[in-house]
Amino acid sequence: MRAPTLDDTAPAGATPAGPPSPEPAGDDSVGRSAPAVTPTVRAFVRRRRAWIVIAAVLVLGALLVIAIQGGGRQPGAPLAADNPAPAGAKALVEVLRAHGVTVTEARAFDPAIEAAERGATVLVYDEHGILDRRRLTEMAAAADRLVVVEPGFAALESLAPGVRLAGAASGPIEGADCDLGPAERAAALSDGQRLLTIDDDAADAGWRGCFRDAEFGFALATGQGPGGGDLTIVGATTVFANESIAEAGNAALAIGLAGASDDLVWYLPGPGDADAADAPTIGELTPGWVSPVMVMAIVVVVVAGIWRGRRFGPLVVENLPVHVPAGETSEGRARLYARAASRTHALDQLRVGAIRRIARALRLPRSADVDQVTDAAARATGRDEASVRRLLLDAEPTADRGLVDLAGELTLLEAEVQRTLDPRTTAPGSRARAPGATDSAATEHPDRDDHAGRRP
Repeated sequence: MRAPTLDDTAPAGATPAGPPSPEPAGDDSVGRSAPAVTPTVRAFVRRRRAWIVIAAVLVLGALLVIAIQGGGRQPGAPLAADNPAPAGAKALVEVLRAHGVTVTEARAFDPAIEAAERGATVLVYDEHGILDRRRLTEMAAAADRLVVVEPGFAALESLAPGVRLAGAASGPIEGADCDLGPAERAAALSDGQRLLTIDDDAADAGWRGCFRDAEFGFALATGQGPGGGDLTIVGATTVFANESIAEAGNAALAIGLAGASDDLVWYLPGPGDADAADAPTIGELTPGWVSPVMVMAIVVVVVAGIWRGRRFGPLVVENLPVHVPAGETSEGRARLYARAASRTHALDQLRVGAIRRIARALRLPRSADVDQVTDAAARATGRDEASVRRLLLDAEPTADRGLVDLAGELTLLEAEVQRTLDPRTTAPGSRARAPGATDSAATEHPDRDDHAGRRP
């Protein structure tokens, strides 16, 4: 393997690793006169404080949202038969089971419809409105007794045309005002009820309301389903929920409706009950004004681009001469190295320049490697070869002060090389030459007429 040449010293990674050596002693005032420009933590925070504040606000906002959602949402599915949370209905289910009612939980349509066809009472709570008109009608036609809790607009249109939602009750409701047995036993309902209204057509079809809240509506409506079975609509989950079932007559009404037979199916529709064929398309969900607005926006953007855009081709035709002084380039690179705290890379650049200048001063060819330059510089200055190699290759700065000291030593080495090659150093009274510097030159080339100390 050949030794690295002078041209191979340019990359920063070419500097061979070596054991760290103690920094040479120097004047302390020199280190103080070159302040360190390595960025500190305070400077980093000051330059990026805007982004830090934005990130902190986003993190705090995310934590606040998580805390609100986590604190506001109760565990378990609302009105689930196995949910002991305040919004669940496990208390009612356990009471029914204690009284001999077989309660079966269903999360799919098929098991629920099969149980309804066997004569079981079916309680349906479709929180997200998953069931479509066809399945609601099929369930009402198959069940002899169907209890629908807190239905939506679509469910009311399918099961009980003429019965509509009428908002929340003004407070607790006293008096059933109907001849429904469970309602008469309850006699009153707690606060938190939702109301239903019954129009004339629904009243003529046999629908009647219970627990009237003045002239606003009823908390419960009962009538005949599409299949001729008993259909009861309860406006709110308050009657069945764990947190409110013990208030007023809620428990009596819930037990009377759900325990009307020995077999109860507690049906909460799941995602599998949704009919994908009836799902609306994106075009159906998109308002009619969206497409014209999008077309108009595209036209406006194109027109604005043509109006404000530049012509095709180069922005500047002529070549503008740009002169950047070498000093500014060097100073800019130095600032970049200092900002990145890249002392090793900065020292490599200084070493490459020093090696090239020393090789040029000693008349060495461009193919000379670093070892040859080191050997020639050591013989020219009289220094120890190991110390010169440490300065040109091995020493690594551990701080800004070390980098400044090594840079000063490189400058001193170059000055010594130039001084040993200066003919005036051989004149009387001049500074003594380094031992062996000119003798080796005279020995190697005894027939040369060059001045003492000048190398080929």
